Amino acid sequence: MNQDARRRLEDLLDREIEVARSLAATLAAERTALTGDSPDAVTQSAAEKVEFLGTIERLEEERRTLCAAPQAPGIAATVAERWRALMELMAGCRTANEVNGHIIHVRQHQTRQLLDIVRGGSPMTYGPHGKTFAKALHALARA
Repeated sequence: MNQDARRRLEDLLDREIEVARSLAATLAAERTALTGDSPDAVTQSAAEKVEFLGTIERLEEERRTLCAAPQAPGIAATVAERWRALMELMAGCRTANEVNGHIIHVRQHQTRQLLDIVRGGSPMTYGPHGKTFAKALHALARA
């Protein structure tokens, strides 16, 4: 790989690493928003996350094009270090996104349970032997 191509690849990987760091920070903010009580903060974090993912996709396509060029048969050690750093960051982002998805799932389940109680539905409870059963409750409110 010639010096110019290697330098362009290193710069590209540095930009990807920076965007991945920003994505990780956004995912942390999203997790905080998901456990808080501000739907606007959740919406803003989700929009930022989508924007960062789009930027990563564009940079990834640019990197693939650069690496496919005939003058790029091998990758220097400095490029390999950047690549490892990027992959570690992206793995952390994937894990953070999965945690946030789990929080969303739990919050949806809690909301459904609360709506069932308010509507007078039969919530599922556990008996002394760990088996579930529906227990009739009176509605808290009638429309």
